[in-house]
Amino acid sequence: MSSTGGLPLRKVDGGFAFGFAGRRRAVPSNRHSVRPVDRGTMTLPGSWRRRQVEQTDLRVPAPAVAVRPATPRQRAARAARNGGEPTLDFADRVPYDAYVHASTLHRLQQPLSDDPGEMSFLMVSQIMELYFGLTRHELREAQRCLRADRVRAALPPLRRAALHLEGLNAAWKGLRWMTPADFNRFRDLLGEGSGFQSAMYRHLEFTLGLRDAALIRPFRRQAEVHAELRATLAAPSLWDDVVALLARRGFAVPAEVLGRDVAEEHRPHPAVEAAWVAIYDDEEAAGEEAAGGKAAGEEAAGGKAAGGGAGDAEAGGDAGASGPGDELRLLGEALAEVAEQFGDWRWNHVKAVQRTMGAKVGSGGSAGLAWLQRSMSRVVFPELWSARTAM
Repeated sequence: MSSTGGLPLRKVDGGFAFGFAGRRRAVPSNRHSVRPVDRGTMTLPGSWRRRQVEQTDLRVPAPAVAVRPATPRQRAARAARNGGEPTLDFADRVPYDAYVHASTLHRLQQPLSDDPGEMSFLMVSQIMELYFGLTRHELREAQRCLRADRVRAALPPLRRAALHLEGLNAAWKGLRWMTPADFNRFRDLLGEGSGFQSAMYRHLEFTLGLRDAALIRPFRRQAEVHAELRATLAAPSLWDDVVALLARRGFAVPAEVLGRDVAEEHRPHPAVEAAWVAIYDDEEAAGEEAAGGKAAGEEAAGGKAAGGGAGDAEAGGDAGASGPGDELRLLGEALAEVAEQFGDWRWNHVKAVQRTMGAKVGSGGSAGLAWLQRSMSRVVFPELWSARTAM
């Protein structure tokens, strides 16, 4: 372990189904390094340590140099003293670095080879890890709101999550340069390291409702990481919270759905699908009601004496379009966007593997491309999609 700016630096792993990155230089004897392997023998490397952020939020311990708050008046006074120029002299660490920890972030890249392309692979992997954590942070905030029946308050974090997933998808473009020959220049040095071993990706999958208890086994020798994954697996997923909300709103969700073991993956149920059909059918009825109100308003507006009635009719139309069911439709669309963006990420992952290694076996012991393709059959928020057939 080394330190920078008063904060501990721990070994960071990155990469996806086709890679992993760790330290390039020698490490102390009490730490495990990434071991290059002959893919014909595949000897097991030691466990890897990852510094996990606290799962409820993404904050880290306070830095040695705190960021000092400033009021609008203080900012205006500083600008006046500087003559409109930026501040160039600070008594200590610059505030930007105290907040963002940029000097720490830029010391976390430790390639295993001298190939210049490996840095791109490693940093894109680390960027994706940050997006995994950020997206999960937003989804957990949405869960807190849904559990408190604050549906509209859950919409902003869901929208942010979808935008973060867009950024995650865009990160794949940074690896489109990599051919099999490019990857082969450093792949053997990655050993058995694989993005399959990403703990934060597992947290994200579990939160979205894709659950398989066997997938936390790789972390058994990392007690803290394993415990956090077990806690996520034992807690309701975002979809579980949505289904519970529908039941509280009066939809006929059976007890066996509400009382199931949440550690197991949700199985689609006709009653949940029917609830979403009803929610979206109500949208059509609300639209017809709003259209009727508008027509009545236009007719009344034709006669001056009926002006007041026109306003009442239009207000009635607006009310129909924004009644109690409207927020559930908005919730459905926000969830659909999250699921669609996450599905795009999985598909982009498949394409990246095809581009860089074809159908070769994966670094982590799987069938590689074939394994990824099979995993895509699992659907996020399944009844939200199947209900569209019946609408």
